[in-house]
Amino acid sequence: MLISKWLTSAKHALRGVICLFMFERNARIHLFLACLTLGIGHFLHLSITEWCLIILCISLVIALEAVNSAVERVVDLASPDWHALAKDAKDLAAAAVLLSSMGAAVIGAIIFIPKIIALFIFS
Repeated sequence: MLISKWLTSAKHALRGVICLFMFERNARIHLFLACLTLGIGHFLHLSITEWCLIILCISLVIALEAVNSAVERVVDLASPDWHALAKDAKDLAAAAVLLSSMGAAVIGAIIFIPKIIALFIFS
């Protein structure tokens, strides 16, 4: 019984992931950048700690993109007409994605830039 409830929950979550990447352009952009980052990380032979940080950053950005999309849909459902609070809710959810993306970019720069510089200096 417990396993069937978990499987049902997992099925709904997987549907959410599919909806995220089918209907949200920014999520597809984040997915493309994540794949690019993973490829570069593979090429640069990241350490386990670096991989953990990169995967955490990717997961955080994509998860917040999903939350942002959910907030936008709920706000549109609850307030189809323009309202200042609805705008604030959407803007705040988008800010969460922006802030996490900026943090991920900084972490990526800290990890990748020295490795890329080393490639050019020592090759």
